[in-house]
Amino acid sequence: MKWAPVLRAGLALGLRPAEVWALSLLEWRALTGAAGDAALDRAGLDALRARFPDTSNASTAEIQP
Repeated sequence: MKWAPVLRAGLALGLRPAEVWALSLLEWRALTGAAGDAALDRAGLDALRARFPDTSNASTAEIQP
């Protein structure tokens, strides 16, 4: 990844360099609009449910700490 453009974009937003590097990826995406349309729609939910089906019985499943 090229870091100079990241730093320039953060400075353009009025952030100090330390603030740019302290941002989480989620915060960076929110500030720069890089998140796009991240909302999960019904088709996306159905795809996740098909890929990761619930196979355990909740009443007998062990709870992991």
